Amino acid sequence: MLSEAQIEKLFTALISGDRPVARAVVAQAHASLGSPEAVLEQLIWPTLENIQRLHRADQVSDLAHNFATRLMRQIVDHLGATLKQQPRIGKSVLVVSGNEQSEELAAQMSADLLEAGGYEVYYLGGGVASDEIVAQLGNLEADVLVVFGAVNSTVPQTRLLIDHLHDIGVCPRLQIVVGGGIFNRADGLSEEIGADAWAATPAELLDVLNNESDRRMTADQRTVGRRRRTPGNAPKRDVAAA
Repeated sequence: MLSEAQIEKLFTALISGDRPVARAVVAQAHASLGSPEAVLEQLIWPTLENIQRLHRADQVSDLAHNFATRLMRQIVDHLGATLKQQPRIGKSVLVVSGNEQSEELAAQMSADLLEAGGYEVYYLGGGVASDEIVAQLGNLEADVLVVFGAVNSTVPQTRLLIDHLHDIGVCPRLQIVVGGGIFNRADGLSEEIGADAWAATPAELLDVLNNESDRRMTADQRTVGRRRRTPGNAPKRDVAAA
């Protein structure tokens, strides 16, 4: 197990842009935990979430946030290259995210773990129009679409994308899985926007795809494009306030 001192040391190094110290902490964690997967799950992911949370609360400056996310990307690149690759399982996954640096970093971690787990992974990141995503899903005949989002603005974009996919019937057996950030903070949000499954972390995402590959939302369960309401009650959630 990692000590609180190690976690705090990495956090301090990241927000101050201290590259040698950050790399040294990660190397020590790798030695004690025994695998890059464990480092990603137990050190990098919770640190990224903590930095996201503090930045949203204006407790971490833009400068510190940029230092941290850029340096964490370098670390994730290194760890991803050392992941042990499992045999291919014949399933393709398109991984997209919101436009924020932290969202793209979370999606990259997910892509790396899924690829190591045997999936054929296409990592797109953020900033791509929904029409292009839909076309690419069709070209790939993808089995899974993964959307990792950290901030509120990702929700309406994801909602529209899911709605469009269901409307035109591209890859009718496609499984849509969301996770991270806003989907972790807002209970039930994944179901409200019509996603088939939800994962809190990149490691949990791999577990969901491995063990819940047949899970799909039925047509009557989807609330994409309308508010889920019971007579006389207020809406379940104001997404902008989540």
